[in-house]
Amino acid sequence: MFGLMMYRPLLVSSLIAHADRYHGDTEIVSREADGAVHRSNWHQVHRRARQLANGLQALGVAPGDRVGTLGWNHHRHLEAYYAISGMGAICHTINPRLFPGQIAEIVEHAGDQVLLVDPAFLPLLESLRPALSGVRHVVVMGACPDNLRTILPVMEYETLLAQASDQFFWPDMDERQAAALCYTSGTTGRPKGVLYSHRSTLLHAWAVALPDSLSFSATDVAMPVVPLFHANAWGFPYAAALAGSKLVLPGGFLDGASLYHLMESERVTLTAGVPTVWSQLMQFLQTEGCTLHHLKRLGVGGAACPKTLISYFEDIHRVTVLPGWGMTETSPVAALTLPKAGQKELVGQARRDWLARSGRALFGVEMDIVDDAGQGLPHDGTTRGHLQVRGHWVCNGYYREERDPLQEGWFPTGDVAVMDADGFMQITDRAKDMIKSGGEWISSIELEQVTTTHPAVQEAAVIAVRHAHWGERPLLLVVLRPEQVLPVEELQRYLEQRVAKWWIPEQIELVASLPHTATGKLNKAALRAERGL
Repeated sequence: MFGLMMYRPLLVSSLIAHADRYHGDTEIVSREADGAVHRSNWHQVHRRARQLANGLQALGVAPGDRVGTLGWNHHRHLEAYYAISGMGAICHTINPRLFPGQIAEIVEHAGDQVLLVDPAFLPLLESLRPALSGVRHVVVMGACPDNLRTILPVMEYETLLAQASDQFFWPDMDERQAAALCYTSGTTGRPKGVLYSHRSTLLHAWAVALPDSLSFSATDVAMPVVPLFHANAWGFPYAAALAGSKLVLPGGFLDGASLYHLMESERVTLTAGVPTVWSQLMQFLQTEGCTLHHLKRLGVGGAACPKTLISYFEDIHRVTVLPGWGMTETSPVAALTLPKAGQKELVGQARRDWLARSGRALFGVEMDIVDDAGQGLPHDGTTRGHLQVRGHWVCNGYYREERDPLQEGWFPTGDVAVMDADGFMQITDRAKDMIKSGGEWISSIELEQVTTTHPAVQEAAVIAVRHAHWGERPLLLVVLRPEQVLPVEELQRYLEQRVAKWWIPEQIELVASLPHTATGKLNKAALRAERGL
């Protein structure tokens, strides 16, 4: 017997329609490429999204077609999110930080017929044009430079909208239809496409908006520093519409000074991004002696959150830091440091230790750890195992790949983790980054975390190097803060007080910088390749 309740499909278009109807005059603030601030609201975004949907239809875009976007966080990109998915097409966000060859490969693999591109990325697109045989139209999200008008078959976004009606009725469709396509960063091989559905996108937005999650509300001012081209900006564009939050889009200005001044002028209360961005903001605040007056919650993901960041923002600026874990394949947020009774009262080092965990699963996601044979392991807080997940917004396959990645219905993440009896999970390493020394495991992540607690250290990376006796030993690469000096022997003595003696690297190198992936993570594959490992 079925319940006697209405059935309405969970569609992305319902989010923007809701935001318009009930929060239409709530501001959308966007920093343009020239630094100017553009102001609109949910009502205007919805109207322009309908115009864009009509414009794309005029270009021949049909339900199921892929439309690629190559742009920073701004109001036109937000409009594209809703127009493309709402009309039944698939919004394919492209990471411009990938290697040019990878960009060309994923545009072709996705089958993009139309590209929406920021003017700044036109030279990149120009260089790739011979490899983009399937692209029929290029729409420039801004002013199109005159010198490129005859080189690429382009038209300006505003021209397309000006020619289109704002009368468009979002179609009903199966909620399992694809809404968006995002490719992984390719750290373990070529990028793979993750195809999100309307249903998974809406459920993910609900989950991240919950009070014990990122906690979106109509009174919040939310600023996604994580790019719109990175795993759907961790759900910010959708959760903000769901809750009716004011949305602030920083464009490509992600340096500490730009972020600080925009956060202060727009009174941002909630933001999220990768640790490297917050490290830059921290350095700016420390150097300039500035204070955050309005920020309440700061989400951190994409890589382990250094305890120094947690301590600085929580103790100095009274901002609640919310580390989390996820991946492109989990939409991406799967776990956050959701509190349990008694943990909200933790202070000082106890709180920093707790927040250094990777988090506890949101409702809708299950997590477990297994051994090499796939057998379950105890959740005792110490036993390491391979982390696997399943849930309403976890992928069950890759776009245009026949291979089934699941193992007994679970998605293998490639991470090694421990879990405790309360369900809190801690990533100890990527499986490929663990260091086996004399038959015992050394966690590169934990060693990096401890190293970055030294006040002179800005960033650290640990990789395995071959050793004749022990098999493998850790090589520690360290970037110092500006004008800091740190002898290797002093750093080794510092580590002796904080990790097991046999973990301490014999080889420590001070380097000017470390390579990062397109999503801001340490690129250990590049570090190993540089050293022939």
